Amino acid sequence: MKLTGIHFLLTYQCNFECDHCFVWGSPWQAGTFTMSQVEDVLRQAEEVGTVGSIYYEGGEPFIYYPILLKAVKIAVEQGYQVGIVSNGYWATTKQDALEWLKPFAGTLNDLSVSSDLFHYDEELSKQARNACQAAEELSISIGTISIARPDAIGIDRVVGQLPPDESGVMYRGRAAVKLVENAQLTPWTEYTECPYEDLREPGRVHLDPLGYLQICQGINIGNLFERPLVEICAEYDPDQHPITGPLLSGGPAELVQRYELPLEDEYADACHLCYNARLLLRERFAEQLGPDQVYGSYTA
Repeated sequence: MKLTGIHFLLTYQCNFECDHCFVWGSPWQAGTFTMSQVEDVLRQAEEVGTVGSIYYEGGEPFIYYPILLKAVKIAVEQGYQVGIVSNGYWATTKQDALEWLKPFAGTLNDLSVSSDLFHYDEELSKQARNACQAAEELSISIGTISIARPDAIGIDRVVGQLPPDESGVMYRGRAAVKLVENAQLTPWTEYTECPYEDLREPGRVHLDPLGYLQICQGINIGNLFERPLVEICAEYDPDQHPITGPLLSGGPAELVQRYELPLEDEYADACHLCYNARLLLRERFAEQLGPDQVYGSYTA
């Protein structure tokens, strides 16, 4: 596997508890990177030799602002293109946003701010507007991420991982529980491929605070705190992996058939079927399907 980007889930904690969240982020979630762990991962990324970009996400990474700031600084010093994904809660005014963002000026390559009716009471919130104005003044590239609610007319499928315009919900994580009632359902047999992730050559992966290297949220290909990153990349065999193998062969429908899972007849999308299948497989494939945080079963 040629790894080109690492997206740190800097923390599972978030000041929001959005219904569409892939990783069940909330104020009560646990799991946050320490500074020493971030430094170790960045060192290992250098050893891989093909990683060019680093993103810091969550949860909400700005909650741990000093760690985020230093993590960005170190990654930039090591020559990476660096980005952040945030909900922009900190941009209460343009002046406040400027203060939060000034330390990133000249270093940050990209800032993505979530703004939609899951986060605020308007699609483009005042926080997003303040963040955009401040970022533009500081010459920081900024974009917004907006996810439409499932009951929005004409929106029933997602377009890309981080779309530039409004897109549909992926029914995994909390969305698979909270939002399905408003979705149009389709027979599970039609979901014969994973339409959103390149499971063979993903390019970028997500890394969580527990060390799990996730090819998709909740599907692990190794633990960076147990095995070196360069080793995980070299030994990843997507066809032999108990989850990515069936998904590559025939999508979520194949995952259901191969393991003879007792599921419902219809699902909102491929993610919805895959997520529910994985819930039933977690005990059998505990190493590959975790942690509890991503499956909504974490308790403090």
